[in-house]
Formats: sequence, C-alpha cells, structure tokens
Amino acid sequence: MSETSSTSPSSEEIRDSLPDDLNASEFVGPYQFPDNSRRRTPGYIYVAVAVVCFALWITHRDGEQVLINNGIGFAALLLGVFGLLCLTSGWRMKIDEKQALVAATGAVGFAVGHASAQQVWRGLRSRPTWRVLCYSSENPPHQRGLVLVDAVDGTVIEHMVQENPETDWREPTE
Repeated sequence: MSETSSTSPSSEEIRDSLPDDLNASEFVGPYQFPDNSRRRTPGYIYVAVAVVCFALWITHRDGEQVLINNGIGFAALLLGVFGLLCLTSGWRMKIDEKQALVAATGAVGFAVGHASAQQVWRGLRSRPTWRVLCYSSENPPHQRGLVLVDAVDGTVIEHMVQENPETDWREPTE
C-alpha cells in the first residue's frame, strides 16, 4: 500500500477575512460606513456578461450549436435584470450618521442625551436609511424617539416619540 499525500491546504493555511474597509475590529478612529454606490461595479459586470450572452444567443441560435441554446438567452435575460437592479440600487449616500443624528434631534422635539444610529435599507431598490434611536437628556431619560432619516437626501421619513417606559429604575418588590 502506498501513502497518498494530501495536497489540500491545512486549516491553518485557509484564511477568510473581511476587506480592510469593512473590518472594524482593527480600526482606530470614527468608523466610516461604506457607500452603497459600490453596488454599481458588479452591476456593470452583470450587464456586460448579459450583453455577451445575448450576442452569442442571437448569432448562434440556429440549433446546430450544442453549447449555445435557449439557456444562454435565458441567462442573458436574468443577468441583465439583476445587473439593472444592482445599478439602480447603488445609491450614493450624502448623509452620514452625524448628520442623521442632527436631523433626528430636530424631529423629536426634545434635548437629546444618548443616541445611536444604524444603517438600514428600504424598499426593493434598497434605499439607504438611518434608523436613529434617541433618548432625552434627563437622568433617567423621560422620553425616547425613533427616527428614520433618508441617507440620500436627508429627509426625515418617519418619527415616533413616546414616554420612556423604563423610567422607573427601582428594584422590583416581591
């Protein structure tokens, strides 16, 4: 019996890592959210491959070709639709989280103490939106608000303000 040597890499050699601009664990300073307009690059690639597939299908669809058939035409259609979706959902964000916090402060109508912003997406075309949760500046805060701020044009989409149900911080009695 002969020994076979494995040519597959060991688990120590396989490295899966985030791109530098998405890896927040080694970053020092304010975190910069990646811009959604990066979605346009794969969109252009999908559209280019769709054009090539469509051109091959149009020129070689006579039925004599084994590799060029209606599946190539279907692939061209799917890649084209998906590429256009990527291109139209590649919004350029003009509002950062600090500007969203300022817009949220104006919408809630009280002095804001603690606040946090989270980037979310709305709709089929994934329009970027800031979801801002803010508490009033009292200790403990008496009010809280949730504000949705459009990250493309800075408009306040929705906001809700309510009394903070967590204002009673006493220990529960049994």
